Amino acid sequence: MNLSQYTKEFSYNLRLAYPVILGMLGHTLIGIVDNFMVGNLGSTELAAVSLGNSFIFIGLSLGIGFSTAITPLIAEADAKKDDKKIRTTFHHGLLLCTILGIAVFVLIVLSKPIMNLMNQPVAVVKLATPYIDWVAFSLIPVIVFQGYKQFSDGLSQTKYSMYAIYLANVVHIFFNYVLIYGVWGFPKLGILGAALGTVISRIMMVVFMHFILRKNAAFKRYFKNFSFKEIRKSILNKIINLGFPSAMQMLFEVTLFTAAIWLSGSLGKNSQAANQIALIMASTTFMFAMGFSVTAMIRMGFHKGSKDFKSLIITARSIFLLTIIFEMFFGLIFVVFHNYLPHLFLNMSDPTQVLDNAEIIIIASKLLLVAAVFQISDGIQVVVLGALRGLQDVKIPMYITFVAYWVVGFPTSYYLGKHTNLGATGIWIGLLAGLSSAALFLYIRFARLTKRLALENS
Repeated sequence: MNLSQYTKEFSYNLRLAYPVILGMLGHTLIGIVDNFMVGNLGSTELAAVSLGNSFIFIGLSLGIGFSTAITPLIAEADAKKDDKKIRTTFHHGLLLCTILGIAVFVLIVLSKPIMNLMNQPVAVVKLATPYIDWVAFSLIPVIVFQGYKQFSDGLSQTKYSMYAIYLANVVHIFFNYVLIYGVWGFPKLGILGAALGTVISRIMMVVFMHFILRKNAAFKRYFKNFSFKEIRKSILNKIINLGFPSAMQMLFEVTLFTAAIWLSGSLGKNSQAANQIALIMASTTFMFAMGFSVTAMIRMGFHKGSKDFKSLIITARSIFLLTIIFEMFFGLIFVVFHNYLPHLFLNMSDPTQVLDNAEIIIIASKLLLVAAVFQISDGIQVVVLGALRGLQDVKIPMYITFVAYWVVGFPTSYYLGKHTNLGATGIWIGLLAGLSSAALFLYIRFARLTKRLALENS
């Protein structure tokens, strides 16, 4: 193997990936800010935000997963220089994202009674209920934003969504601060203030993105003359046929992690808070893999459009290698600092929280050691999924992810977490098993598919 043919692709891959990574970290920053500010109110409030966000993550996964169908279609049309197809895909995709956003909001609000059946602490459920209502509403602008983002990503213009997300973060930090703590004349709303801060910032995110793209000379022509008369069932079906399995793939993984939150909650609020801390850390590093996944999707879509399958395989392997290097680095950080990182999310100066904090730190530090190992599996599976989406191969990967996460991962988490002394650590070992299975079988799928495509087009 000539390593240089892969490493020479690193610089272009990083140029495409870094705005996506920073944008994803911007999304995560919204959650981190919520947890950091709410964590100062107490462990019950932190657990309530964790429980509430477990519902939101499910809706968000559907929206993000579905919207990824737009990127490979745009990238393929871009390779063919087909402006009409780019514009049509964008308009149809944006319409479907708007409809899905409204549907997901209604679905999450209606699903709140499930919390009462989940063996969660009563005080946590009481605080989480109004929080869910507002943050669920914020999913409408988030999913619409995804329509804009996937469109610009498909044209290899990944930095505009990053700008919009960071402008939204400035808005979010301000409103979170004044509404949670009640400063400068604003009402003191506690975790409800965090929810309202999220809603305001996500509405602004869509507004920023719309104007950034519409005012740009390269994008302006794709915004003209939107009309419902131009909507075609065949194009809607094409996006849905790609979007639905992609949404399911993401849903299967996110619901596995959500189940881990719920299982941790059933072990007690300190296990749930520790799970939330470790999940924030793992989610932050996962954003790098997500950035490389989008890069894989864009570049596979472009190579598919230009029918250059030899370059496609080299590009894909270079992205996989880059992901492994990054995830090994993060895994090492988790191992070295596993006893120190949990302190960042707790109010260590509050004497009433001393006992809770001590237990949370012990549990969270063990979870970070498991997270250090599954960084690599998690990175590989999401990047290979991105590459397969770029090739518009989504149905078989949907079945692979279901089996990996719900036939292998969840039963392992449930048994080790509830029926052994491992507790929360056992739950995370189950996550590792699911992610490793997904990584292995998705890579086998990609290798076979690309080998066949290369032979057919040689």
